Amino acid sequence: MPDGEVSAPIELGDLTDLADGEMRCFEHIGCDGIVVCRVGGELFALTNNCSHAATPLSEGRLRRYGLTCPLHGASFDVRTGEHSGPPAWEGVPCHAVSEVDGVAAVVLADPTRHDGPNADGSDMRMR
Repeated sequence: MPDGEVSAPIELGDLTDLADGEMRCFEHIGCDGIVVCRVGGELFALTNNCSHAATPLSEGRLRRYGLTCPLHGASFDVRTGEHSGPPAWEGVPCHAVSEVDGVAAVVLADPTRHDGPNADGSDMRMR
């Protein structure tokens, strides 16, 4: 997809049965799949691949807004994709999710987008 272009929404189906603190993997979406999490009544989606060790994040643990990789404990904020520190040195792509009339849809982030250093000084890159 050309830089700055927005992808079309991809329907995920009815996710009203996904309770707070639960997540669901969609392996067929994107290169690595996505993991959709419900926290505080909202849906969030990340690429299902740890930026540190190429491990499915959907096999990890979700606690509040933090999704922790099962392999080495790297943690990512489901709202932004930002990492919380080592062992990961960069975040993971975060994708926009909407839920209308019980049907969820995701718009994949532009993997070439890079907005520079984060507020905490880290340099998250979308890959």
